[in-house]
Amino acid sequence: MKQTASILSVYAADTSGACSALYELGGMSVIHDASGCNSTYTTHDEPRWYHQDSMVFLTGLTEADAILGNDEKLVGDLVQTAMELRPRFIALCGSPVPMMVGTDYDALAIEVRLKTGIPCFGIHSDGMHSYLHGASQAFLHVCEEFCETSVPRNQNTCNILGLTPLDFSTNGSVQKLRNILERNGFRVIAPLGMDCTLEEVSQMGSASVNLVVSHAGLATAQWFQERFGIPWVAGVPVGTEFSRQVLMSMQSSAQTGKCAVPCAETRHDAAQDAPLVVGEAIFAGSLAAALETETGAPVRILCPLEHDASLLRKTDSTTEDEDEIAALFTTATGVVADPLYRPVCPATVPFHPLPHEAYSGRCYRHLIPDLIGTPIAPLLAAKENVECFVLTK
Repeated sequence: MKQTASILSVYAADTSGACSALYELGGMSVIHDASGCNSTYTTHDEPRWYHQDSMVFLTGLTEADAILGNDEKLVGDLVQTAMELRPRFIALCGSPVPMMVGTDYDALAIEVRLKTGIPCFGIHSDGMHSYLHGASQAFLHVCEEFCETSVPRNQNTCNILGLTPLDFSTNGSVQKLRNILERNGFRVIAPLGMDCTLEEVSQMGSASVNLVVSHAGLATAQWFQERFGIPWVAGVPVGTEFSRQVLMSMQSSAQTGKCAVPCAETRHDAAQDAPLVVGEAIFAGSLAAALETETGAPVRILCPLEHDASLLRKTDSTTEDEDEIAALFTTATGVVADPLYRPVCPATVPFHPLPHEAYSGRCYRHLIPDLIGTPIAPLLAAKENVECFVLTK
């Protein structure tokens, strides 16, 4: 029962991450699950659902199908729908029940591709991992499928990797991120995941550097490095001074071909009682770095999600256990986290709410700030201004 959470919420699942990553690219995302189960994704994890069309479907998995197997019907439905809608690609995403019965998504994808002539790939999501796991697979599949290999390298160009509304809600931050890069001499080829097309994806191999803004884009960045020799920089240009550090790292990497991780490399190891930022490793690390540069005091991060060791300092924490998180909060001099973490934060520890779409969904969507290129220090000085659910005895 150690992994059971009685108070805290959970992050959006890998299935949501995959669908979110592919939402705008003109493909057909198919969740292999029981009828009605896509409502969790469409109503809580996808802010674009009500104003931007996308082909997201469910297979309508029944109990009999799961127990006895009925792949022929599944393939038939996929082929019929694809021939009617003619999507640019088909992504078959998993869920817990197909995982338990050992559904072979890769084999199903090959069969559908052969019968339709449409690119099709399986995403090994199972509802047991976070959105980063699913989005990472989806981004990598799309780039492997559609990136042209013979494009010439262009100087002063970049891709943005790891963009989904689960980390960067529809609050203008993506456009602002693009504007900052372009004002500083980088032409953005593809902001993969948001405001992006497959035509732009096909040209991503011509970039001189990749900017990785969440762990969901790291595997794709490493693939571009191996396949095209494109270096990557991990960091989100939040704050003013740290934004300059990210841009300087990008310029250096583009010239030297060496990768950089300013979200970790520019921070110092922090004592246990330092302020604590909770969230996805690259964004939380960037926020902590921005706070350090503006306040002069070290800041730790707590990453309860999938991560890479290179993205963290040795004094950072990585746990998703509710009791361990509560214990870490007791020693911090302040906590910056989604409001749904507030119930496990002691009343004596200053709590600074920063809503995260992947954690609290639409609950605090209207309060998610745009931190790209803006001062961060006021975040720690701000009073708590959102309501949250507090359990009482």
